[in-house]
Amino acid sequence: MARLFVRNLTVLDFAYLDGERGLLGESWRVHVELGGDLDAQGMVLDFALVKRGIKRTLDAHFDHCLLVPGRHPGLELTNGPDGQELVFPLADGSRIVHASPPRAVTLIDAAAVTPETVREAALATLRPTLPDNVRSLGLELEPEAIEGAYFHYAHGLKHHDGNCQRIAHGHRSRIEIRRDGRRDPALEQAWAERWRDVYIATREDLVEADGENMRFSYTSGQGRFSLSLPRERCYLVETDSTIENLAQHVAQTTAREQPRSRIEARVFEGIDKGGLGEAPQS
Repeated sequence: MARLFVRNLTVLDFAYLDGERGLLGESWRVHVELGGDLDAQGMVLDFALVKRGIKRTLDAHFDHCLLVPGRHPGLELTNGPDGQELVFPLADGSRIVHASPPRAVTLIDAAAVTPETVREAALATLRPTLPDNVRSLGLELEPEAIEGAYFHYAHGLKHHDGNCQRIAHGHRSRIEIRRDGRRDPALEQAWAERWRDVYIATREDLVEADGENMRFSYTSGQGRFSLSLPRERCYLVETDSTIENLAQHVAQTTAREQPRSRIEARVFEGIDKGGLGEAPQS
């Protein structure tokens, strides 16, 4: 049997629900391996078809989606006025409520979302799309190895033309901060703790709040989105939560907290991409 592989085929940026930690952003590299009989071109599968077809399928079902463990105890799924609505209970007695068009959510047939359970779901989705000569498919989902500070965050960008408009997608992101030209690991770790397992929301999208919960809602090109989650898991910003704005927010906020310092912030949006922010010495 002939075999081929593609390393770093794509990166999946998504959010998922966890019974302990709540709503989390995540980013995984995707590596793929295929085996089978050679076709008329002498190939198992043309690399162009691997990159287009397999990547397209993964993007459609997993990238910028909310991944939900379908066997989580107490999960409720209904069809509501905003499309599909889910209620996800958390271990501390609180809950997350999410409503969106159905294509923004992918159910994982497991009690928890892990690289292994998502891998199995992805393999089941991909296999029917492959030609008959492909007899084996291997998939590896790899979190980025990060030395230093990082955080998981989820957000939604209502003005985005693509899938970033979905109210609950996310990233696992490094953060680098320079104070007067030198890396400051303590500041980086402080921001990683501040944004630990956080939902970063635009204040304009906040439609209801009480002592325990915040609810956000907006309508974008794909439809109506709504999200309610515990207040302590939210962080409000005055702008859209684009990575450019978040990097500038980190720089300006840090500069206010560290007077007489010049601050540069490099905030990643997942793997190998991000925003740069700068605040001059005050």
